[in-house]
Amino acid sequence: MKVFKFGGASVKDAAGVRNVANLLQTVGYENTCIIVSAIGKTTNALEDVVKRYFENEDFEKTIYDVKEHHIVLAEELFENPVDVSNEISQFFDDILSFLRRNKSPHYSYVYDQIVCCGELISTKIISMYLNSINLKNDWLDVRDYIKTDNTYREGKVDWKLTEENIKELPTKGLYITQGFLGSDPNFFTTTLGREGSDYSAAIFAYCLNADSMTIWKDVPGVLNADPRYFDNAELLNHISYEEAIELAYYGASVIHPKTLQPLQRKEIPFFVKSFLNPKEAGTEVSKGQPLEPKVPCFILKRDQHLIRLSSKDFSFITEDKLSGIFNKLYDYQINVNLMQSSAISLSLCLEDKYNNLEKFAQDISVDFGIQKENNVLLYTIRHFEDQSDNVIPKDKELLRQTVKETLQIVVKG
Repeated sequence: MKVFKFGGASVKDAAGVRNVANLLQTVGYENTCIIVSAIGKTTNALEDVVKRYFENEDFEKTIYDVKEHHIVLAEELFENPVDVSNEISQFFDDILSFLRRNKSPHYSYVYDQIVCCGELISTKIISMYLNSINLKNDWLDVRDYIKTDNTYREGKVDWKLTEENIKELPTKGLYITQGFLGSDPNFFTTTLGREGSDYSAAIFAYCLNADSMTIWKDVPGVLNADPRYFDNAELLNHISYEEAIELAYYGASVIHPKTLQPLQRKEIPFFVKSFLNPKEAGTEVSKGQPLEPKVPCFILKRDQHLIRLSSKDFSFITEDKLSGIFNKLYDYQINVNLMQSSAISLSLCLEDKYNNLEKFAQDISVDFGIQKENNVLLYTIRHFEDQSDNVIPKDKELLRQTVKETLQIVVKG
């Protein structure tokens, strides 16, 4: 089996869906499992539905708008769109029905039950379209295969049960299923974290002992820098698993951090290619491949927060105090992207995905003095050279740290 993954940008409109079909006919689709994200910005819109629901605002108009967008897509793809339009309408009727009867105050639980519909709808449309042009395939509900615990929005995969489920699939045929989703022991929907569709593809590749996995993007492969923020970005032809994991850890947006680990365990070759130019080589990630070309790699993480904790009594920040700080960071689901310590202070560059930083700061202020700089930028340069940091505004620099070949700089936003 091969595993392909298509993100929302590749299927954002009718032309994109047709391009996926053309791509499959160009590169081959026999014995392939395809993982697909929600169409375009659907996930963002459904997130807004959940937010409005909990704030007692009108959410039905947003649902209607998303539904209409998908129905228009179906009308552009199908000569007779009645069947697929009915499927689409059923998904959105289910969303409304769930929200009207829901009694749970748990935001993350409700989030997963609503946001999942984006992937379910997109894959249903694509599966039906491919069947309509004689690319015969089977649509799978990924929640029957990827099993997790009940950590909503960050489901932890039950690898044993997931592998047992996926191994039941015949190794011949074309399958279409969803990224990002799983289900807990009670069959409630869970999600694997934002951008988790890449991870879903890696899970299937691992469990199917796939020959390869390919992520199809709107870029030619893995670049040494995001061209939105850096000039003269270069294509990386080859990367080792280890280097790719380092890049993902520091925030390279083209690869999801959790994606690489299952692939590395079974040494499954992993490609990042352009869905616009599918015959181009793209980037290969595999065992022992050197970084080629060997150039500095630039990563920018936005929406970061820099805090400096200092002992109120001027005592050393010892291991027991560090343990207490990091336990609280874990409890508040705050990620640490850089840490620098001295005898009586600790500087942390943090990512606050769940808006818990103020609660953390209030909690920790009992024992520590706090200085805080919100909305900073974190630059990371792998394999930096003497002039590599020229792209970073020196007058805004707040903190700098070098570890071997990696330079990290925090600057004001």
